[in-house]
Amino acid sequence: MTDTQNVTGSQGKPAAHETKSHSIDISSMNRGEGSSLSLEQETTCLDVRNMDLFYGEKQALFDVNMTIPKQRVTAFIGPSGCGKSTLLRSLNRMNDLVDGCRITGEINMEGQNIYQKNVDVAELRRRVGMVFQKPNPFPKSIYENVAYGLRIQGINKKRTLDEAVEWALRSAALWDEVKDRLHESALGMSGGQQQRLVIARTIAVKPEVLLLDEPASALDPISTLKIEELIYELKDKFTIAIVTHNMQQAARVSDYTAFMYMGNLIEFGNTDMLFTNPKEKKTEDYITGRYG
Repeated sequence: MTDTQNVTGSQGKPAAHETKSHSIDISSMNRGEGSSLSLEQETTCLDVRNMDLFYGEKQALFDVNMTIPKQRVTAFIGPSGCGKSTLLRSLNRMNDLVDGCRITGEINMEGQNIYQKNVDVAELRRRVGMVFQKPNPFPKSIYENVAYGLRIQGINKKRTLDEAVEWALRSAALWDEVKDRLHESALGMSGGQQQRLVIARTIAVKPEVLLLDEPASALDPISTLKIEELIYELKDKFTIAIVTHNMQQAARVSDYTAFMYMGNLIEFGNTDMLFTNPKEKKTEDYITGRYG
């Protein structure tokens, strides 16, 4: 596991009044099962083992070990450049698209290392879908945006497509807003609607895992709330991993939280416990605002 002693520093523990002034009240935020959750009792979806990642000669991730539990929300937090998005993109091999990127170690899904040479990467990315920071709808109709992945899979029967599109839009809490204009351009939607459409497009092909890379950072507060509510609903169907700079958001939507710093996984565990009683001083310093 990561040697946290190398990155925790030597500053003393903040005074009680300092911690309180910056602390995050999660008592009414996390709508999951709270402090009763334990990784030891969960079913593993993705298992990261001894993972190092390099961009050319520069190492970006150091000996990451973690298990992402099935049908839970796992949040990755940490300061800019800490490696949280790099780790997220590794979970469906999006980093393969970056020249010079290589990894050592393993990421296992259902007992298979997803970085083995015989892995079908296109099928992996169907099983592990991804939504990015900025909404990226296609210049097509709302309907065709959602149907896009299904058509690639060879599904063209109208009734099958209609049912799948409706299911995905309902699951993304968007159906009631767009059901009467399915054949209008998706580019005319609001930013928040576009992001939910992208989520609908991603889940239409029935992935097992949904990766969200700061999905609400470009949205207004009302749209952000809708995305957060959607994440809470979707975890009944999917395993979700989310990168966020917003610690309050991590506390609201996640069951487990991973804190990263300078490419190291410093602490990972139950969200309530991590925010109220962190084990590592570096985690405490970050969540209490001593650095960011």
